[in-house]
Amino acid sequence: MLHGRSRKTALAGIAACVALASTASAALAPPSPSLLAQGPSDRMPLTRWTLREDPADRGLRLGWPKGGFGGAGVSVPNVVSAAYRGPAGERNYEGSVAWYRTTFQAATAGVYALAFQSANFQADVFLDGRALGSHRGPYLPFELRPKLAAGAHTLVVRVDWRNLSAQSRLGFHRTWFNWGGLDGEVDVRAIGASELSNPTVQTTLRPGSRSAGEANTATVAVGVEVRNDGASQRPIVPAGTLSRGAQTIPLHFPEVHLDHGRTATVSTTVTVPEPALWSPASPSLYELTLAVGGESGYSARVGLRQITWHGGRLYLNGRRLLLHGATIQQDAPGHGDALTPGDEDALVRELKAIGANAARAQHPLDPALLERLDAAGILVWQGIGPVEGAGNWYPSTPSLLAGAERQARCAAIAAQLHPSIFAWNLVDEVAENGRDSAEVSYVQTLTRWLHAHDPTRLVAVDVWGDHPPQHPGALYREADAVAETDYSGWYDNPHNSPGAVSAEIKRRLAAMRRTFAGKVLVISEFGAESNGLNPSPNPGSYAYQSALLARHIRIYTADPP
Repeated sequence: MLHGRSRKTALAGIAACVALASTASAALAPPSPSLLAQGPSDRMPLTRWTLREDPADRGLRLGWPKGGFGGAGVSVPNVVSAAYRGPAGERNYEGSVAWYRTTFQAATAGVYALAFQSANFQADVFLDGRALGSHRGPYLPFELRPKLAAGAHTLVVRVDWRNLSAQSRLGFHRTWFNWGGLDGEVDVRAIGASELSNPTVQTTLRPGSRSAGEANTATVAVGVEVRNDGASQRPIVPAGTLSRGAQTIPLHFPEVHLDHGRTATVSTTVTVPEPALWSPASPSLYELTLAVGGESGYSARVGLRQITWHGGRLYLNGRRLLLHGATIQQDAPGHGDALTPGDEDALVRELKAIGANAARAQHPLDPALLERLDAAGILVWQGIGPVEGAGNWYPSTPSLLAGAERQARCAAIAAQLHPSIFAWNLVDEVAENGRDSAEVSYVQTLTRWLHAHDPTRLVAVDVWGDHPPQHPGALYREADAVAETDYSGWYDNPHNSPGAVSAEIKRRLAAMRRTFAGKVLVISEFGAESNGLNPSPNPGSYAYQSALLARHIRIYTADPP
């Protein structure tokens, strides 16, 4: 069974967070594979760079945008320094300025896309000595599109990660260390006559009748944005496949007529018999390939799965889902947040070692890490909005509020194909009913947009457990899930008796159920820090940490669903 539809829109420029597919012709030399399975065809990662630190911020005056500076050879993704201890660590955390330089060959003249997965904090990009563009904020992809002559080109990026207070005021509070650099993959690709971008996959299951011996089927809606970069108005017809093993489902999209520079969203719906469903127990993945013949392509590994919720209960593929896992930071010794494949594998191994079926991230995760979480069957509670300190909300002006909304939309669009993501979290540790009307407006606006754009996932907010609302206001009204932090026994009354700590945990759970009746509920943070300097069993020791974690987990496990 096959259905198709299209929706035309104007594309006013290229959105910073949009990844668009390139021409299928070999316009770049030499080709090199990306570390990412998901993305446009024929992109070439730019991995080898020269790095020059500039703590005195003299590079602009010295003409470094032209690339005439020496330095150390580094591989990108990269943070400028991995030091986090002692005076060097203190200086690194306070931030600095650094310059990156690389070269690449354009085999033919034309428009090229330079795509950056992340840079912290302010990135100013220069090509062949000319200013090309800039971007602000880590963990958000951005893209610049110069028109190039055939031949060699010099790409220079100035990265400035100073002034943490200013970063916070702009909506980018750092939850861990202030790593600076090109901390995500950078690639280049040629732009051809058409482009494909932002594919979506949404699955609805239809259980077969057991008595009749019928198999389950999945109705899968696949959408993709199509852009005409050709010279004039013309028809464009995307096609594709959804395949796993011996099963291949063709995807036929409707023809769409587009003027030059216009884009349209086209979609199709197919039936997949006896689907291999994605779940933590069996994280099956399908290969999605999309193409406009001879012009553009896009590929990804996707999972067919259905998340539903009602009455405060969460279901995956029709079965009750209980979450247990850990919060993860995109951070590794020696590499900061510029994770290597080995770092990402280690994070997944550690989650599997504790029996986790879920992980929580306060900021958008690197797409390569998300691909590993997809393959491992670990669900992700994904933060996409501004990361604030507990109870804070900085985007209170119209421009900052608009920036916060763009940030969340960008992060959601960039990660929407990953089956592991089951919830979009909009705010982190909100106090009571929000700091001001701007925060309430942000949550309401994004909740409505996400429900319309992606009804297959929960929209969530995270509450500061020390300051929950007594009566939930408009901020929570349309959210599907609410998380709370609970540091009973650590930040709150660490010297109380074990019985008193248990009573406080139970009291908070009961209050949470009353306040947010009908919502899916999650405890997002609990536990305690520890080190070897504190004697056992005092607070701060490993023994105290272990006992407190076990106490929380026992109570949560026993709490009636």
